[in-house]
Amino acid sequence: MYKQILRPLAFCLDGERVHHIMMWWASRLLRCSVIRALFRSLYGRRKGEVERDVMGLHFHGLVGFAAGFDKGGELADRLEAVGYAFMEVGTITPLPQPGNPKKRIFRLVKDRALINRMGFNSEGIEVVTERLKRRKQRAIPISGNLGKNTATPNEHAAKDYTLGLEKIYDYADFFVVNVSCPNVKDLRALQEENTLSPIIEALVDVRAKQAHYKPILLKLGADPTEEELSYTVKIALAKGIDGFVVSNTTTRRDGLQTPPEELATIGAGGLSGKPLHERALQAVRCVRKAAGAGIPIIGVGGIFSGADALAMLQAGASLIEVYTGVIYEGLALARKINKYLRQHEEEIPEW
Repeated sequence: MYKQILRPLAFCLDGERVHHIMMWWASRLLRCSVIRALFRSLYGRRKGEVERDVMGLHFHGLVGFAAGFDKGGELADRLEAVGYAFMEVGTITPLPQPGNPKKRIFRLVKDRALINRMGFNSEGIEVVTERLKRRKQRAIPISGNLGKNTATPNEHAAKDYTLGLEKIYDYADFFVVNVSCPNVKDLRALQEENTLSPIIEALVDVRAKQAHYKPILLKLGADPTEEELSYTVKIALAKGIDGFVVSNTTTRRDGLQTPPEELATIGAGGLSGKPLHERALQAVRCVRKAAGAGIPIIGVGGIFSGADALAMLQAGASLIEVYTGVIYEGLALARKINKYLRQHEEEIPEW
């Protein structure tokens, strides 16, 4: 029904408008315990499915929802009802900001991909924290994906990231530091040692002052070379990062079926979806090789099926996330992946 009816209707509308419609309905429907129970019966986890203990947290499954969908914490743990084992909220900036000018989401249907240049549109850390504060008991682990305000110069970025961590620390289970989004001016320069080290050191200092230790992960992109990724991983681990999310969207456009003139009309932005999958796999392999065993890695990028998820786990991921795949495959994607992974559990490594 989704592919034959709902998706064609949704694809007639602007992508960002569809996102807001979906969030509006989902945030209201999933407030109702009866509707959550109905969705859980259709799409929720089943007894015997693969579970993992990662980062000191228990995950009732390996599939999470990536950052960018629930930017404001409106859904948070309620996506457990449709099969997700964890959820990234954000990216969240300290102050509210509108992001980049619209139109800023574009579908590449022939490639089963998206280009977005949202630019960290955020309601701000205070609003998101208040929403998460109301969810005193959570059905699944929640991650706070932290970014800096666009107006903040890179040399002062550490202040933005630490402010976000301080505010949300008590209301999320782990944190992701986003320094690799291609849609925020000069943000990816924060992956360089002279800017990355002070950010991590400041975050680790904030964590040391808290009552409970919570993991901090670094989100990396697929565009750096293997040498650059390996170097960044080793620096981050030495400074106190606990793990990695790999990978962010890419600025590359090679190998696409979408005509070059259409891509030129769309312009800049981060590419996600099926064309990112192989690049994300390569990045995960590289990060796993550099990090070694025992370091959590969340693999994300172009996962549209159970086979895609298994490939990511075999490449070195401890957990996986989806987003663009849900837009093309529908709400049942997590259920399908969970079922496939249960059938192939013996092929899933434990890193």
